[in-house]
Amino acid sequence: MSESSEWLIYRGAGEPHGGITQLPPPPPWRDFAGRGDNSPHGEGDTGDSGGDGSADRRLGGYRHEAELHRPGAEELEMINAALYLRRPLLVTGSPGAGKSTLAHSVAHELGLGRVLRWPIVSRSALQDGLYHYDAIARLQDVQLAAHSAAGPNGTNGANGTGGADGAGGADGAGGTDRHDPSADIGSYIRLGPLGTALLPSEQPRVLLIDELDKSDIDLPNDLLNVLEEGEFGIPELERIADRLPDGEAEVLTDDGKKVRIKGGRVQCRAFPFVVLTSNGERDFPAPLMRRCIHLELGRPDHQRLATFVRAHLGDEAARAGDDLISHFLERSRSELISTDQLLNAIYLTDAAAPAGRDRLADLLIQRLDRPR
Repeated sequence: MSESSEWLIYRGAGEPHGGITQLPPPPPWRDFAGRGDNSPHGEGDTGDSGGDGSADRRLGGYRHEAELHRPGAEELEMINAALYLRRPLLVTGSPGAGKSTLAHSVAHELGLGRVLRWPIVSRSALQDGLYHYDAIARLQDVQLAAHSAAGPNGTNGANGTGGADGAGGADGAGGTDRHDPSADIGSYIRLGPLGTALLPSEQPRVLLIDELDKSDIDLPNDLLNVLEEGEFGIPELERIADRLPDGEAEVLTDDGKKVRIKGGRVQCRAFPFVVLTSNGERDFPAPLMRRCIHLELGRPDHQRLATFVRAHLGDEAARAGDDLISHFLERSRSELISTDQLLNAIYLTDAAAPAGRDRLADLLIQRLDRPR
């Protein structure tokens, strides 16, 4: 086998072999071995892991970037302006400019806990960020409970009276069932990232609303009232608040913790530090713009890209990939390319060390705006 093909695992020769065992460890952002770690993080915990394997892989790099991140003077001023004024920070710039890192850097330095992340897609709606009510699961559980409580002839209670709605008590004496089905409604409600960020707390949470420009035309306008008022209602709880013990229901947060909601409303005490990111694919309505502090990030320079690579792959890989970083920057002046591609190229050429290193890097860093 020639030197240039020594790194190949699949050889295309049609002969079975055990080469799969020679694969090196995966890149950190594609390491699935850490899935299933559901260790909780308390309030104020500076850990970024929330028990979600995919989040752990991404946030591992973000955590190191946050530690290494050194913002410029204008970036520093605008971040502090958003903190002082309790206004969302709208960060625009090209992919890889460090928009998402900014949120993690603030959370890391100020000890504000795990960053709550809401990745936006074209179907995202305001309620996705606020909360989710699983009405179907609740209906199924009510039906199962009614079926279990029914006797062999479909009756309920010890003396065969009553029905699924509790017309017969647990002792079969008739009247109202002692178990109100509304009491456990909170088990079917989970707050989203935005809803969790608005929970009352002494210290603000950090919320990253990532790539808002991917949303449909309505979402930016729908966000206005919630971001302005810092509160929202959960109609499913508001309707039955007078039937709940002390008017409270216990629901899950985006962190997987249980909290109590009183009167069906969530009202923040400390407005969260909200970072809205955009790759500039669309313009936002003036009402949203005037409610935000706007920060425009320029193209990343060599130092920022080296920090990005160092955070994900370590110092040695950053030094070895210095020439690829320079080549990437040169190409980025006239081509749309992504820092994710740069990471892939540096990792693979460092791990496999093929003879045709530059050629392989160019194959991996293909322009994203290439004419069809």
